Amino acid sequence: MAEDVENNGFRPAPRLVVQALAVDRGGRRVIAGLDFTLDAGEALLVTGPNGAGKSTLLRTLIGLVAPASGTIAVAAADPEDVGRHCHYLGHRDGVKTALTLAENLAFWQRHLGRDGGLDPMAALAAVDLAALADLPAAYLSAGQRRRLAIARLLVAHRPIWLLDEPTSALDTASEARLIALMDRHLGDGGAILAATHLPLALAASRRLELRPIPVEEVLPW
Repeated sequence: MAEDVENNGFRPAPRLVVQALAVDRGGRRVIAGLDFTLDAGEALLVTGPNGAGKSTLLRTLIGLVAPASGTIAVAAADPEDVGRHCHYLGHRDGVKTALTLAENLAFWQRHLGRDGGLDPMAALAAVDLAALADLPAAYLSAGQRRRLAIARLLVAHRPIWLLDEPTSALDTASEARLIALMDRHLGDGGAILAATHLPLALAASRRLELRPIPVEEVLPW
């Protein structure tokens, strides 16, 4: 369970600084002039209607989308290496269906490097999936797949979590377990930026609301 996850000497999250960020998708600007900072122990909840750029922001921060202008930096780090400080949990769960749950997490731990993370079985226990460790992931429900994806955050320590609709497909008990893990990460000096349509009952958080840019402001007509 979440309360059994221990701090293994995790490093505090460095400050994430975003300045004058602009991002274009499909030939139009979806984010313009965005500034914010994120420090250790902070959760920033990114809200706004569909099309406001919430997912685009997370994908830009992790390096999957190139910004049109502006800067993304982690304090005292190479600006080209921001991604190594971050875990990204997107809409897709990143689950290999032919592998068992334990094999999935072992794969991600090899890929990401353990660096203070939990053993795969301990990570599965934290999301209440230890009993299914040897089951091929193809047999999981949507909610169980999401919990397996969440367990990936635990097998390699990255101080900044970038989460896109993290409670998607979770039942009430699983959502409570995730919130406990998020609070624990913040308490250990981590930082979280989460795009969400739903309120997240974290102990401490602030909001960043994005609004869609009107088409007439971004198209030359």
